[in-house]
Formats: sequence, C-alpha cells, structure tokens
Amino acid sequence: MRVIVVGAGVVGTMHAWHAVERGHEVVHIEREAEARGASLRNFGQIWVSGRAAGEELATALRARELWEGIGVRVPGLGFRANGSLTPVRTALERAVAEAAATGPDAAARGFRLVGADEARVLNPALRGDFTAALWCERDAAVEPRTAQLALREALLASGRYTFLPGREVRDVVGENGVRDDHGDTHTGDAVVLCTGAWLGGLVREVAGPVPVRRVRLQMMQTAPLGEPLTTSVADADSFRYYPAYDSRRLDEGQPQEPVAAAHRMQLLMVQRLDGGLTIGDTHEYEHPFAFDTVEDPYEHLTRVVEGLLGRPLPPVRRRWAGVYAQCTDPSRVVHRQRVRDGVVLVTGPGGRGMTCAPAIAETTANELNW
Repeated sequence: MRVIVVGAGVVGTMHAWHAVERGHEVVHIEREAEARGASLRNFGQIWVSGRAAGEELATALRARELWEGIGVRVPGLGFRANGSLTPVRTALERAVAEAAATGPDAAARGFRLVGADEARVLNPALRGDFTAALWCERDAAVEPRTAQLALREALLASGRYTFLPGREVRDVVGENGVRDDHGDTHTGDAVVLCTGAWLGGLVREVAGPVPVRRVRLQMMQTAPLGEPLTTSVADADSFRYYPAYDSRRLDEGQPQEPVAAAHRMQLLMVQRLDGGLTIGDTHEYEHPFAFDTVEDPYEHLTRVVEGLLGRPLPPVRRRWAGVYAQCTDPSRVVHRQRVRDGVVLVTGPGGRGMTCAPAIAETTANELNW
C-alpha cells in the first residue's frame, strides 16, 4: 500500500510512522520547510493526568504506552517517564486533589496525594510554599522542537518513506491523490490530511465547515535552571482547565487571580534536556486573534513559578505564541472525517495533540485497514 500523508506535525508524523510500521510506503508532504505549528510550540508533555474519563483517558494511556516504545527505538525523542506534581496550598485545592487521588481511575493514571516533604523528595527543586501535591506517575515528556526530526530520521532509514517539504497541497485528485502547488500529483491507496490549525483553503473545499475551532496560546522558555526539575509541574489552576478534575468547589470558593482568569491560564512547566524550563500557558478563543504577545500573563507565570521553586526564575530566553485546532465538542478526542473514498481528514485534538497523537494515528490506521 502507498499512503499519502499531508502535514508533518506530530499527528501527521505519527500517521506516517504507523503506515511504515505496517510495511507500507509513505509520501509525506509539508507546506513549510519543516513543521512550525503547534507540534513544536508546546510543552512536550505526555499528559495523562488531566484527561477526561472514558475515551480520552483510554486514548492517552494507549498513546503513553506507544510513546514509551517508540522512545526506546528513537532516543532522539528524549522520552522520559518523569511524572508530574501539582502542588496545592489551600484547603479547597487539596480537596480537588484528594478527590482525584481517590477517584475510580486514580490507579490507571498513577495518582497519589503526597505531603510536601514527599513531594520535595520526588522533586527537590520545589522549595517553595505548599502543603501537599498531586503526584501522577503516568505523565511523561519528550522534546517538542526535535521530536518530528528524530522520527523522520527513523522513517527515512526504513527505505519506504519520502519527505516532500515546501509543497502546499491545493487539491484532492480523484479518490486517492493530491495535487501540490508545484503542479505535481501524488497518488496512493489512501490519503490522510493532518492539517493542524489550517482549516481554510483545501480543508474547507473538501470537508466543508468542520466542528473545530482555533485556540491561541502564549508560552516562554528560560535559560538553564542549574539543577534538575525531576518532574513536570502544574499549579492548581490546572484543576480548573482539565476535565479530569471536578473543580466546582474551587471555582465557587476560591476565585482565580484576575490576570489568570482573563487569559484562561494555568501553569504547566517542563524542563528541557538543556536545562531550560518551558512554561505556560494562556488560552484565547475569540477571533480575530491578537498579533502580538502581552506581558501580564508572563509576569503572572513568573510569580507562580518562583513561589513554587522558592527562588528567582532564570532569565527568559524565548517567548512565543501558537495556535492549535480543537474540537468544539469537548468530549471528542479528534475530528476524523472521511471526505472522499480513500481520503480522511484528521484534525482538532486541541491540547491533547502531543499526548495522544500515536494512538490517534493508530486508530486511523485500524479504521482504514492498513
């Protein structure tokens, strides 16, 4: 079988991976020289802890298993099973954490409520003020800026993979082909459109309006911390954002700080292999998006991080904005639509993309009988 994959972000790359793994030939087309969208502008977290019970959690757990296996074969991913800690300071925050740690799927997630002393054993860099923390053993991380490059190198070694950058697909031809802006036509037995937040143009022409919205975020990265941050770290505002947590008591009894509420914020923080910290993030849903970044969210994040670390944050070296595509129905993990016989659109995983991409692609492969 010959599979045409359009889009070289993590979702597209994982579709290429599964096709090659099953013995097929892949032609992979990307409109940029390299993917430059949400797949690079994220935390690199394999984030099991916050996923909604049911299909979303099952998808994340399967993806976590796949990421670990691929990580053994592709060391350049930088996969590490680092887990995560969410420190809590107030009685209401602790109540949300306790409910999660005693919930019916707590064992599957690897949840456990730990005291401040045990949290500091798990992550000695957390010297700040907190009373307990929610530990999630199943969370993990990869390096988002280099993951697709490492995967592509492994795919090229198979001899059944061709990467065609700098080509924008303009048209779907027949039942199983595409035409790019160089005038070249690429045909195969199946076409998978993994276009990320690019929802106009070709996508609108072949799929019509799709139940997917675009979300903008702001993030930053620091100079090396100078010591290991042994786990990923979140703050209690993540309880308000992720569906795994019932945060009604927190929302009703502990108002979110105004700047965090205005920008729909949470703290997530991961240490990169070079020692720097990736920190975020904000969520903006109203179009048109601003073209610039604003400082208030960065100042808020700096205060929160310094409060947890008990020390000044290293200098910020990079700030950026990104846009990802998210299903408008929050219960759907991804929007998968057969737009023609042999042509399927896969988009809209939202903030789950990096976490769930291997399992999303595996499901596509199974449904198309690759």
